[in-house]
Amino acid sequence: MAKGHPGARARDDALSDARFDFRWEDQFNLGLDPDTAREFHDATLPKDSAKVAHFCSMCGPKFCSMKITQEVREFAAKGMQEKAGEFREGGGELYIPIKPTA
Repeated sequence: MAKGHPGARARDDALSDARFDFRWEDQFNLGLDPDTAREFHDATLPKDSAKVAHFCSMCGPKFCSMKITQEVREFAAKGMQEKAGEFREGGGELYIPIKPTA
């Protein structure tokens, strides 16, 4: 990307999306050397089930930063939906008038 090659940004963005979604085949194919990438992956996670795993060999399934980020985003989205429902049920007003005290 630093050299300004045409399409470099689109390819980098596509690779980032593939990483975040754990689309291993897309990651390999978008890489500069797909064959070597597959070899490294297969050396650390040789089972066929690893080809569709939602984690890599670096952190494993319990400490995967990508998975944790995805879970946090899902949790936040659910919380926002709940709060939006509360807001609508409360009349949907941003500014609530102050009731005069006696």
